[in-house]
Amino acid sequence: MQQITDKKTPQLKFVLIIAVAVSVTLVFTITPWNIVPTLVTEDVVVIAVTDYGCVGESSLGRSVVVPNCDANVGSTVSATFYIPAGEINGYLTELEQRQNPMVDAWDKRVSGIGLSP
Repeated sequence: MQQITDKKTPQLKFVLIIAVAVSVTLVFTITPWNIVPTLVTEDVVVIAVTDYGCVGESSLGRSVVVPNCDANVGSTVSATFYIPAGEINGYLTELEQRQNPMVDAWDKRVSGIGLSP
């Protein structure tokens, strides 16, 4: 006499496969390494001196506060600050160009509103 056994679906394996697929998809679509802040140290030019330190402008266009600074305006001091990795490696610029492919440098310089002829 043959015994008939009911085979259950391997639910745990199925759930694990789905979890791995979703996590791999998220890693390649969200790219968290472009969002995470990166510590940067660079020389900045002092643009203002305040009671709490100096305010400098980095080569990336960021305003940076350097505490306990006694430099004068126009001096160069070393500053350490955090910046999103996407700004350093060009990811955010590339993402903007892909989202707005028709916007070029000329379009960004044009100001005002109206219709084109």
